[in-house]
Amino acid sequence: MPWPARAPYGEAVSDPGIRRGVRVGVDVGSVRVGIAASDPDGILAVPVTTLDRDKRNNTDIDLLVGIVRDRQAVEVVVGLPRQLSGQEGRAVRLVREYVEVLTERIAPIPVRFVDERLTTVAAHRRMAERGVRSRARRTLVDQEAAVQILQHDLDTRRGSEFRRGNGGAPAAADPRDAR
Repeated sequence: MPWPARAPYGEAVSDPGIRRGVRVGVDVGSVRVGIAASDPDGILAVPVTTLDRDKRNNTDIDLLVGIVRDRQAVEVVVGLPRQLSGQEGRAVRLVREYVEVLTERIAPIPVRFVDERLTTVAAHRRMAERGVRSRARRTLVDQEAAVQILQHDLDTRRGSEFRRGNGGAPAAADPRDAR
């Protein structure tokens, strides 16, 4: 079956709650901030850059605001590093403080939190599988984590569209057709 028709930029795709447009994914760390972005149809997340944190002057937030504006993002998705138990520790508080400043600067563009448990671990593993040396991984792992955060969110949203019957999901294969 074909994909749903493309909607004009900024308008709902097939779900009235999902606008077409670029989304920016953010992995906020204590030392670096990984940035990823999606295509306007919300299919694929790709790495953009890694910013060095600047807790004193917030130059990293200034740069992120520029990325959001330059890409004309319709939404920013930020990973929330909850503990495995689901509790919110110090890292979550720091991310929430970061997002509070970011939200003020990019309003009215919405910022949403998504669970990011184990994305950095998965990012390290994925990069090791691709042969990226550990020293090189340090500067790239935050981007990779941002890609995973955003891609998971895109896939989840698209999957919920399909489950509601809005996404043009292909019909289930009939095993009798394999004969």
